[in-house]
Amino acid sequence: MSKAEPLSMSFLSPLRAFLAMAAVAASLSAACAAEAPLERLEIVTSSGAHQFQVEVARTEEQREKGLMERRSMPRDQGMLFEFHVEQPVAMWMKNTYIPLDMVFVSRRGRVTGVAENATPMSEEIIPSGQPAYAVIELNAGVAREIKLKIGDDVRHPAFKR
Repeated sequence: MSKAEPLSMSFLSPLRAFLAMAAVAASLSAACAAEAPLERLEIVTSSGAHQFQVEVARTEEQREKGLMERRSMPRDQGMLFEFHVEQPVAMWMKNTYIPLDMVFVSRRGRVTGVAENATPMSEEIIPSGQPAYAVIELNAGVAREIKLKIGDDVRHPAFKR
């Protein structure tokens, strides 16, 4: 009996490590599952049609969180903030580590404004200027790369044609 006790005790340490790793994996999985599924969005500029995969923030809670606390985002991804009504919009970069371009879009899917290279972690207000129905956040520099201009077309089911 005494020989079995040390043997079973030796299994506890690896078992605890395994359970701890399983808990971390479950936590990461839950965090990833909390992010919205990606949807296709296309921006048409003078340089062509550019495809992106975006998370869509449709609820107040999703819009409040946005891309906060994230440390990176693939170059072909972004977030679409849908406000459900055209109105002046103000954004900020509080708790957002990724430098971003913000694209303000009308209900009909036309770019109404662009704010390039928003400063990470800044609480400076970034106004839409014109009323906007939605905002697309892309990695900083993407707007310039695709030659994005006011009046360019955005294609996604959120926009009425």
